Amino acid sequence: MAALEFPAISRAMNQPVSPTLLILAAGMSSRYGGASKQTDTMGPCGETLLDYSVYDAKAAGFGRIVFIIRREGETAFRERVVARLEPHIPVALVYQDSTDLPAGFTPPADRRKPWGTGHAVWAARHEVREPFCVINADDYYGRDSFRVMADYLRRPDLDGPPFAWSMVGFQLRNTLSEHGKVARGICRVENGLLRSVEEMTAIYRTDSGAENRPPDGPVVPLTGSETVSLNMWGFTPALFAEFEASLAEFLTQKAGDLSAEYYIPLGVDIAIRQGKAVCRVLPTESQWFGVTYQEDKPRVVAAVQSLVDAGEYPSLLWSAQD
Repeated sequence: MAALEFPAISRAMNQPVSPTLLILAAGMSSRYGGASKQTDTMGPCGETLLDYSVYDAKAAGFGRIVFIIRREGETAFRERVVARLEPHIPVALVYQDSTDLPAGFTPPADRRKPWGTGHAVWAARHEVREPFCVINADDYYGRDSFRVMADYLRRPDLDGPPFAWSMVGFQLRNTLSEHGKVARGICRVENGLLRSVEEMTAIYRTDSGAENRPPDGPVVPLTGSETVSLNMWGFTPALFAEFEASLAEFLTQKAGDLSAEYYIPLGVDIAIRQGKAVCRVLPTESQWFGVTYQEDKPRVVAAVQSLVDAGEYPSLLWSAQD
């Protein structure tokens, strides 16, 4: 991909681009003791990790927030999240529904859960019309991550060809839990470009690094220095047509598998292998932390407090920003 050194303008409007932040918040939190980790308090005045992500995104120049949620959780989500954020930045909601599929497909009668993170992003196709960044609701990505992503998304030639997507990369060893397995997209990177993503869903920390222990395959040893995706991706709306095509192919092959999920890395990997997209891996100085298990919470609370104590954030987050 040629170097992207153009001014931050929109080709169509000749105006600065304000990207959208698309937040995946439809998880069922089954590994978090039944509580909603997306709305659990982590900051000194009741802030959630969502609050810190939105705060950092707004400071970086993101213009609005779109949440992907489950429809049955809408009332509580509006009360606990939307009402808190709407005074500071425009917010929209999109619902991930297992019946929302490409034309010609219907879910199995006993399918209860949606179809994964890639399906969640595709669910936003009618709401998002500008360059956008995708993140998880329950991860902390840090101020610098949002800055580098916003800068990238303001560039004018992202729609290619090929599409110029992006991903903030983190080191695997810095993203593991002490309390059980995690799922990570293991990335192969060459010359700053993502070449492939392999989704590993049972990664455990070990004395020598880590290993993936899938229930139906061999153990894969890992060093811990691998670049991983924490679902911080940069796209334009051109992605939706690409994901619809690969989601349809996925459903053709696996619709009858009640545990099958169409992940973002799968859709990205398919587009890269087909030559339709490249994906720039964006370096960041930010630290990452997140909550997978209830036992992770004390470590995350302490990490947030250390950032507040260092002056990275005010004690009462939203009182300091319009």
